Amino acid sequence: MAKTYKNKINKIRSFALSLIFIGFVIMYGAIFFRENQILVIIFMTLGLLCIIGSTAVYGWIGLLSTRAVQVVCPNCNRHTKVLGRVDMCMYCNEPLTLDPTLEGKEFNQDYNKKN
Repeated sequence: MAKTYKNKINKIRSFALSLIFIGFVIMYGAIFFRENQILVIIFMTLGLLCIIGSTAVYGWIGLLSTRAVQVVCPNCNRHTKVLGRVDMCMYCNEPLTLDPTLEGKEFNQDYNKKN
């Protein structure tokens, strides 16, 4: 089975969005423990921490996105941002690289790791 890759910025944004929904689900979980005030406070606090964490992740990826290199995708001709040596197009999932030595090689995100 082939591993599917996604653009790193979109992956991190999806994680931040999921943190918001997880936080709301945890908060709604407090409804089942209405009789126990301590559990309600714990559930509400955990949910709030997830939402605050999501805000931090959104802020971090926003700062990271401003420093990302903007390139034109050769496949769809749209501007996209590349983080690291290799990344995928945000729109058409075309493998992109900024390193001329990696051109023509099969896409692998391990190229971004420092050895």
